[in-house]
Amino acid sequence: MEFTELIQKRYSCRAYKPDSVEEEKLNRVLEAARLAPTAANRQPFEIIVIPTAGRKDELLKIYPRDWLVQAPLVLGVCGIPAQAWVRRDGKNYVDVDAAIAMDHLILAAADLGLGTCWIGAFDATAAKTILRLSEGVEPIAFTPLGYPADSIRSKSRKPLAELVRFL
Repeated sequence: MEFTELIQKRYSCRAYKPDSVEEEKLNRVLEAARLAPTAANRQPFEIIVIPTAGRKDELLKIYPRDWLVQAPLVLGVCGIPAQAWVRRDGKNYVDVDAAIAMDHLILAAADLGLGTCWIGAFDATAAKTILRLSEGVEPIAFTPLGYPADSIRSKSRKPLAELVRFL
């Protein structure tokens, strides 16, 4: 798919078919995240692939929406602040780097006909416990990954004039 078409067609999917995601497609999605640019190329993140089968109750403690566990997989992008580049003023780029990896991941998924929905409103404490995250690893974002059972909804976006300023 051409890039402009891809970013126009990608949407936040909130209904999934139970069909499994082929290993080749999963690997392509994960590879897109691996190739994402990060500050100083530190790649201070890890991606956790969580099959939903047999784990639905646990996953709903992280994010209590039934559509999350309709998909066969949930992906968690976690940041490792100690590995991230830090700007001179102390700004740690772990969140930025993890977000770029997630963005690459969801765009690759859309290109392959898979649905995703960026989730940031999750219970971080539950996520750390359920995913058995090591000390110093922080959950940043989650997404279900599967075949959409809904269709694209219209997107409301601000006009460029409200988002861009030229000097």
